[in-house]
Amino acid sequence: MAEGAEREKGEGLSLEEWQGWGISSPVPAMVAEVVENLRAWERETGTHMSFGGLGGKLQGSFKVREDIKHRAAYDSLTDPEKKLQFFAARQIACRVLGSRGYLCQKCWLPMEDCMCSRLVPCPLWCGIRFWLYMHPKDFLRQNNTGKLLWQIFGIQAAPLCLFGIHEHEEIMWDAFRHSGKGMVWFLYPNKSLSPKSVHDIFLEGPFTGLEGQTVISKEKPLNFVLIDGTWSNSAAMYRRLKDRWTSLWGDEDLPCISLSTLGASMMHELRPQPSWDRTCTAAAAAGLLSELHLCPELSVYGLDKQAEAVENAIDVLLDALTTRRLRRGRSITRRDRHLHLIK
Repeated sequence: MAEGAEREKGEGLSLEEWQGWGISSPVPAMVAEVVENLRAWERETGTHMSFGGLGGKLQGSFKVREDIKHRAAYDSLTDPEKKLQFFAARQIACRVLGSRGYLCQKCWLPMEDCMCSRLVPCPLWCGIRFWLYMHPKDFLRQNNTGKLLWQIFGIQAAPLCLFGIHEHEEIMWDAFRHSGKGMVWFLYPNKSLSPKSVHDIFLEGPFTGLEGQTVISKEKPLNFVLIDGTWSNSAAMYRRLKDRWTSLWGDEDLPCISLSTLGASMMHELRPQPSWDRTCTAAAAAGLLSELHLCPELSVYGLDKQAEAVENAIDVLLDALTTRRLRRGRSITRRDRHLHLIK
């Protein structure tokens, strides 16, 4: 999408369009309300929405006038929870509207760079479910890697849960309650909590020692939550998960799991991490699958092949993003981009 380009946006947000972005839920009520309010403001002012830049940002005179209106609406809310929900809904609504006719709904890349035909789907073992707990600012982000999981495994095996969207979070927590407390783990490298390793949980002692859970099944799978956002945003996401966990099961700390086999992020050159020992969301999922494969009871489910499928998908995304950068005359390395900025 060329910056400042104006394009007419269709009315409303249909279920078909919403779910086309890789989501299985109905359209969240507040997202639909924000979209309708934007359309109503268009009609009232006689101006058209236009979007440009990264993240479906409003542009032009419409942005200036609407910004005053939405800030007043935000400031009028006294409940912090309502403020968060409003913030999340508006971020998501603008990203959807700003991406219409520009991004491929499946891979979130510009149409001319669509990589969908190069991805090879792979079934995920039914005893595992990944949850992509995604910050609104990462939704529809072209270099986001979490989207690869549902592209490869399907939206039922790797559902998307958007931070601050009430309906999404309720679906996720209902699934946790159904599977049981001992079947939920969070991938988050919070060193102060001394998270357990895959070896600690699944290789030391009998595998059936998971809080009385003796059978892993499609109905009650192992749930692994991937916090999908920038490192600065992930702290707030972690606190929200921790508060909900405490209110549900009484524990003060989340059951976090750490990985021992991860190296530098495959995406580090294009999307820098704050340190070399931190990795992208999809690579974390691949690393987890690889380590789970070492558990004798799980080695028969082809988790190593499923990990390889994710790694191959990351390669495809990295190649697509690199090709796009080169075509547009942009640097593809972190160091070169930094030097360009300080010149």
